[in-house]
Parts: sequence; C-alpha cells; structure tokens
Amino acid sequence: MVVLEALKIRDFRLLWTGRTVSLLGSWLLVIAIPAHVYALTGSLLATGLTLVAEHLPPLLPGPIAGVLTDRWDRRRVMIAADLFRAAAVVLMLFATAGHSLWLVYAALIAESAGAVLFRPAAQAHLPVVVGKGSALTSANSLNAVVDGTVRLVAPPLGAAVLTFAGFATLIWIDVGSYLVSAAAIALTTRRSGPPRGERVDLAGGWRVLRGLPVAVVLLPLTAVFLAANASLSAVLVPFGIQRLGGSEQIGFVVSALGVGFLLGAVLVRRLIDRVPPRHLLAASQLAVAVAFFALFGSTSLVVALPAGVAIGVFGSMTLVTPQTVLQREVPNEALGRISAVFLSAEALATLAGALAGPLLAQTLSLDAAVVVACVVTAGGAVVGFVLWDRVVVGGQRFQLSE
Repeated sequence: MVVLEALKIRDFRLLWTGRTVSLLGSWLLVIAIPAHVYALTGSLLATGLTLVAEHLPPLLPGPIAGVLTDRWDRRRVMIAADLFRAAAVVLMLFATAGHSLWLVYAALIAESAGAVLFRPAAQAHLPVVVGKGSALTSANSLNAVVDGTVRLVAPPLGAAVLTFAGFATLIWIDVGSYLVSAAAIALTTRRSGPPRGERVDLAGGWRVLRGLPVAVVLLPLTAVFLAANASLSAVLVPFGIQRLGGSEQIGFVVSALGVGFLLGAVLVRRLIDRVPPRHLLAASQLAVAVAFFALFGSTSLVVALPAGVAIGVFGSMTLVTPQTVLQREVPNEALGRISAVFLSAEALATLAGALAGPLLAQTLSLDAAVVVACVVTAGGAVVGFVLWDRVVVGGQRFQLSE
C-alpha cells in the first residue's frame, strides 16, 4: 500500500515506533490521572485543574521552544524531551494524599513542557528523514493512523489497568514508553545540526512566517477550525445524555469518531498529492460542518454514528493537509519555530473553544452553540478558499500585522 511507503525508511520506522509507544503510554493516563486526583480529593475543581495544568505550557513557552528546536540538534532535543518527561511522570508516584496533590500538577506541567519541546522538533525533523515528496504524505498519514488508534484504544485500556493493576502500574508504563521512544530516536542516524554562527531567534521565525503567504493563511484557519471543534467536543457528553439516551451511546459516538479518523488518515494519503490543497482543505472543512450539524441534530445512533464517522474522516484530512503543506513550504531551518507557533495557536484555540461551547449552551441553548460552531466551520472553509486563491495562488502580498 502506498500509505506504507515511509516505512521503507529505517530512520522513520524507528521514529514512528518510538512515537507510537510514547503516545500510547501518555493516553493510558487520560482517564487515570483525573480519576486518581478525584480519589485523593473528592473535588471536581481539583480534578478539572489537571486539564489546565496540561494546557498551560503550550500557551506560554511554545514559541520559545520553536527557537530552541531550530537552534539545537533536533534529534538530541527529542531524546532530551523524552528523558525529561519520563522523570517528570515519576513525580506522580509521590502524590498519595490531598496535601501532596501539587506533585501531580507539577508533573503534568513538566510533562506538557517536554511535549512542547518535542513536538516542533519532531515535525521539523520529519522532512529531513523522509524528504518532502510522497513519503512525507505517507509519514503524516501513518502518524494520523497511530493518533486515531491510540485515542480509540488507550483511554478505556488505561481505565481497565487502573482498576485491576493500580495507578502506579500505569505510571511505570508511561515512564517506560518515554524511555523506549528515547532509545528508538537514539538509534536513528546522526545528522548535521543548524549551521554554526547562524542567528536563530523568534524575530527571525516571525519574519519567515510573515513572508510565507501559505503559512499566514493557514494559521488563523487552523485555529478557527480547532476552536469550533473543541466547542462541540465540550458539549458532546450533555448532548448524548439529553438527545441520545445516555453515556453508553456517547461511547459509541466516540468510537465512530475514532474509526473515521483512521479512515481519513488513509484517504488523505491518496488525495493530498492529487488534489490542490486549497480544494482539499475547503471541501474537508465544509464536510465537517455538515457532519457536525447532522450529529447534533440527531436523536438516535442511526444518524449519529455515520455522522461521527464523517467528522472523523474529514476532520483527520483537515488536520493532516495543513501540516503536510507547511512541512513542504517552510524552509527547514525555520520549521521548528513555525511549527511551535502553530502548536501554540492550536492549544489556545482549543482551550477557547472548550470554554465557549459550554458557555453558549448554558446562556443560550445547545442548539445555538451547535449552529454557531457549524457556521464558523463552514465560514472558515469559504474564507480559506478565497484567501488561498487571492493570496497564495494569486501571489498577492499578505502579512500579519506588526
């Protein structure tokens, strides 16, 4: 299969294996950590703060992390980030009572900070390993397949391990996953780092971003899409209870989303090198808007499940397409900084959407929140198509404000 093309490259196989293992270890804790905090405190607020602790690092030092990944050897950055995250997670083992809860928050912040350093380095290193041709599309598709599979399987598996083996077992599994990832990356080929004496700073990355019309167009469009997506994800549980009949039905919808995400990862591999990115991105976003409307307008799984699969398919394509375009268009020496800016914007948009969705549903209605999210998603698709045609294809100069 063409989607497996990147696996022919030894270094990518190692990177992909390490990424898969570490991602699995992390997602095993998605349910386990909040459950552990709630067991220690009985507080919904203390439990909710675990999410805040995870989202703070991408919002604050994200762009600075991009500077570091462009300035240092990216292979070593990823290894160091994995080892740092392994050490950070161990801190949670010492949080055994309510008064030691700060250790959990400190560990989550540190682990997330390590991820902030790892992710732009990994995205920038990938084109160096596989090139910018069809193997890059294959690599991003394979990563998306892993993302979908892990998100589908790991949370319930982690909950089961928590029940039968305990919290400490999950922690050690996560620690081991980071060590495996570091070892796999260490086995990859050493490559030359950035040229010595070249100035690498945030201002330089900002100038590169402003000078690339495709990046300037994609940044706000990606943020808007993720904000709308997060707003509806945040109200999925109350929707399932009110309209579909309960938590079991929500589980089926989440599984449908995961299945769709996997199908989308395979489909985008076949389309992204054949269909112009602006057409693919606009069509995917419009399809997501329609699927959102179908899902939240449904009253049974007969409609909700196909809509969930469609959201997963086209949502996956909406995320993979901009990432691949950036990796091809941005000069590699600045790709770490550009990737970090995008990751920070994505984190901010996700957090804003997660707050806005429930707020709209509470103050107006759930239907109003759905309509707003669908309109924003569809509007982003249309605006993106027009801007791409005028700014990127037409060659008009368009810059972010000073």
